[in-house]
Amino acid sequence: MSDILKHIEENPKETRRLIGLEYEQLQQLIENAEQLNYEKQALRESKKIRIIAGGGGRKPKLSVKEQIILTLVYLRQMTTFQLLGIQFGVSESTANDTFNYWLPILRELLPCSLLEQVKKNESDLIVVQEILTEYELIVDSYEQFRERPGDNEEQEKYFSGKKSNHTFKSQIIIMPDGRDIVDVVAGEPGTKSDITMFRENRDNFDPKQSFKGDLGDLGEDLIDTPIKKPRNKELTSDQKKSNKAFSSKRIFVEHRIRSVKIFRVVQDRFRLNPKKYEQVILTICGLVRLRIRALILPLEISAMSLG
Repeated sequence: MSDILKHIEENPKETRRLIGLEYEQLQQLIENAEQLNYEKQALRESKKIRIIAGGGGRKPKLSVKEQIILTLVYLRQMTTFQLLGIQFGVSESTANDTFNYWLPILRELLPCSLLEQVKKNESDLIVVQEILTEYELIVDSYEQFRERPGDNEEQEKYFSGKKSNHTFKSQIIIMPDGRDIVDVVAGEPGTKSDITMFRENRDNFDPKQSFKGDLGDLGEDLIDTPIKKPRNKELTSDQKKSNKAFSSKRIFVEHRIRSVKIFRVVQDRFRLNPKKYEQVILTICGLVRLRIRALILPLEISAMSLG
């Protein structure tokens, strides 16, 4: 048993600090991930034509539980794979391979948003989209530094003037009280404006859906925004009060983005393969939904849960 797994088993209350989930949520996630992995392996085996019986070969050094925890520790702490390997008693390459094996399984198991959770059933999706029109959803975006692209065109594409660096941009839309993530768009170039991101993904919602945004969304009729300070003038006291009240209602999206950023792989400069960025961010959004109890495993969804 690895030292980290042993520590978690002996100190379950510290699980949230180590991997971002409560101990009970971790156990639930492991159980479901093991089942999904078993089903995938069984499907692969059924398609193989074997000359010798299965079950041979070198046995993995880590149990399935340890492999899943290794993946979660990387997302939460973003240590190097070399140090991660030392912590779990395996080589650096094994730690890397383990992470890359389990990341897509967790991604499949954890829908990143309410809309993704119901989209496989068109009738459920339509019902949820209609119910959401009863709320004014909150939309916001954030940028994350990435490694400098080697290609000149990629450098120009991802260079954000706002951050004076190369960045990925992501957009998150939540319920008014922050109790669930409704939609996520991840990994867009840092040069793309907030309003462009919103308009490119507007079809995910009912045409009557309303939103609450910030000054970056000015010009979009469907998004309510604060009052912009006129050039060379000051806002009136009433306008300032109005903006303060507006901000107090939008604060929930800042809290939810902070929940995403407790996973350091989102907070620090992204050092993995850039092609994995979307997969990583959406997986973490799924973990956040599990953390805040918006997502229940095994998956369940009902219109009543939105009320």
